[in-house]
Amino acid sequence: MSERIVTGKAHDLEAQVFDSDTVRGVEKRILIGEKHNAPNFVMRLFTVKPGGYSPRHSHDWEHEVFIVKGEATVVTPEGEIKVSAGSYVYVPKNVEHQFKNETEDILEFICVVPVYAEK
Repeated sequence: MSERIVTGKAHDLEAQVFDSDTVRGVEKRILIGEKHNAPNFVMRLFTVKPGGYSPRHSHDWEHEVFIVKGEATVVTPEGEIKVSAGSYVYVPKNVEHQFKNETEDILEFICVVPVYAEK
């Protein structure tokens, strides 16, 4: 595949849906990743329904998050932090974290991870 600029609409992509005891009401769309031959990073869009949450977890890579829409409660070892649209969150590697939507509105956030983290 030759190198070229790629554009698209996030919500035109099929979502992977997560709904269990550990993760509730979450959709994930990979915006940029392996299929674009992105060598270093994967950009994902997460949509979290009201009352939804990501799993409480940690992993061996950092990630960067940008809140696109709504409000999130970020669970950290030091306590909970409220963030809203326009905010960013840096999660260092091996730090336990969770994103919760405790509002009545949709939460959307971009999450960027190293390409090896999405495999």
